[in-house]
Amino acid sequence: MSIIDHQAQGHTANQEQRHLTPLLQVQAVTGGYGHAQILNGVSFTLEPGQIVAIVGPNGAGKSTLLKAIFGLVRVSAGQVLLEGKTITNAPPESLVKRGMAYVPQSNNIFPSLSVLENLEMGAFIRKDNFRPRIEELFRLFPDLRAGRQKPAGLLSGGQRNMLAMARALMLDPRVLLLDEPTAGLAPRVTLAVWDRIQSIRATGVAVLVVEQNTRMALERSDYGYVLVTGHNRFEGPGSELLASKEVAQLYLGH
Repeated sequence: MSIIDHQAQGHTANQEQRHLTPLLQVQAVTGGYGHAQILNGVSFTLEPGQIVAIVGPNGAGKSTLLKAIFGLVRVSAGQVLLEGKTITNAPPESLVKRGMAYVPQSNNIFPSLSVLENLEMGAFIRKDNFRPRIEELFRLFPDLRAGRQKPAGLLSGGQRNMLAMARALMLDPRVLLLDEPTAGLAPRVTLAVWDRIQSIRATGVAVLVVEQNTRMALERSDYGYVLVTGHNRFEGPGSELLASKEVAQLYLGH
């Protein structure tokens, strides 16, 4: 599959339908905050078992896109589909029940609660015994097990982000939305967070990740979309986007 340059083609819709019913699909979505329109016809698909990266310069609308999907920013045109059924402007609590989880960039844990209590809070709508799920997540995030009784506010930045992801996984979502999970982290910690993201994908969860670290995101993702001023600019397999001279010159600094 080749890179699509939407500007060159003069449209934003993905012309190549890879599967009949993608897990998550955004079709020509427009939206923003009040009278400020941030998204201008963004489209993408997320298939089961994929990691898809949304990258681009500051102000491109990446984080706004995640919020629009999760019902936190109103979509004024276009639609969002989950397994072929519309979820456009659905309230976040209904999306959680339908198998979607969202981890914001900041304020994503309860700092005064322990690591274990944060995970318990993540199971707030479960009616079954969720203790086995906690043990599964401690195996997936071994750093958290040692500090399970530690106040979450005392964790390092990388550990906080891992706890936020683990808490989101307490409800066994099929789709995980991650907003800037490595922002402000040292390179070594960034690698560790991406290792965990790939481990999450290995459990069968599809991951849509917004990242400022374009190179790392495209190296570790199956497919990528480059947004510019709320529009699709490029899309393609992560490795091909990295190899593109135009993408490299415009967004990778060389």
